[in-house]
Amino acid sequence: MLPRFTRPALPLAAASALVGALLALGTPQPAGAAVPDTIDLKVTNNSGRGEPLYLYDLGTQLSTGRQGWADANGAFHAWPAGGNPPTPAPDASLPGPAAGQSKTIRIPKFSGRIYFSYGQKLVFKLTTGGLVQPAVQNPSDPNRNILFNWSEYTLNDSGLWLNSTQVDMFSAPYAVGVQRADGSVSSTGHLKPGGYNGVFTALRGQPGGWGGLVQTRSDGTVLRALSPLYGVETGALPATVLDDYVNRVWQKYTSTTLTVTPFADRPGTRYYGRVSGNVMNFTDSSGAVVTAFQKPDADSVFGCHKRLDAPNDAVRGPISRTLCAGFHRSTLLTSTNQPDTNPAGFYKDPVTNHYARIVHGQMADGKAYAFAFDDVGNQESLVHDGGPRQAYLTLDPFS
Repeated sequence: MLPRFTRPALPLAAASALVGALLALGTPQPAGAAVPDTIDLKVTNNSGRGEPLYLYDLGTQLSTGRQGWADANGAFHAWPAGGNPPTPAPDASLPGPAAGQSKTIRIPKFSGRIYFSYGQKLVFKLTTGGLVQPAVQNPSDPNRNILFNWSEYTLNDSGLWLNSTQVDMFSAPYAVGVQRADGSVSSTGHLKPGGYNGVFTALRGQPGGWGGLVQTRSDGTVLRALSPLYGVETGALPATVLDDYVNRVWQKYTSTTLTVTPFADRPGTRYYGRVSGNVMNFTDSSGAVVTAFQKPDADSVFGCHKRLDAPNDAVRGPISRTLCAGFHRSTLLTSTNQPDTNPAGFYKDPVTNHYARIVHGQMADGKAYAFAFDDVGNQESLVHDGGPRQAYLTLDPFS
């Protein structure tokens, strides 16, 4: 299974799986080349902004399963017990580099997030279940008017997985990178020139309510664009936005078979979908029904959950993530064999995930994590190495 990204209002313990699902795909470590307990993360502030910058390294310690934060030296600090209602978390912020400068911190074997905020520290609280993350789709969230973003990572004995993410929102631009054991550097997440403003301009110009995803502060500062999942949940995007496409897909597969081959390395493992009423049933090669999906709504599609839930198993989860990617990219009507991994055919239907289309279109390398299973077909903005020498977080210009 590839990573699912969690909802920001959940305890951070739930987020520890966000990249960990990739671990089974990790590069084996050469003998004697153990990954150290901490590695350098070089943070470079190319934003051009003059406000103070704050950094946070929050996550789950892999050796113990405890939630907490890391200081600049990579030392782990467990969160104290939370409460109900939530209680303030200790200040885990680290001063970031000024504009035009860099700062190196150490990151430990964690699965979690590197947050960064401009001008103000973020507000974190603790419940009895752990850390409550920012949920800016909620107008009363204390972080609603703060300009911030985050990267997600897992560092363990098999190496580093580090990504830029737009699953929950598109906001302050940044890129991630890793220096490999041979000294070469791989990076992803940079926008095209003008890409930051280009995303907001394109969303506002897209008919059908997509401009409602853009959030602006009272002083005129554009803060972010919410994901379409949160747009539907908050009413900023019509709940019927995908109905026409879903209806056409359901109609097509009442008389046509959808073939899903969910594992690139196992082309012989195939499942066959046909619609009967409101249900798409999937059978294996023997004809036995292995799972079934109720006709999804936009919420289920955009979140890759509910009627498109994807458990971490060997059958339903892999089929669901394939369906989810096909709905987001609107490839289910153009190919009866899924996943369709050719980006040239993505987002061509007028009814599609225009947020994902626009974000991918403004990326310098075309890669992004614009929805939970954007890694289907390797379209995600991810760097990985089994023997990382150093990691990079580069905060890019807004203009």
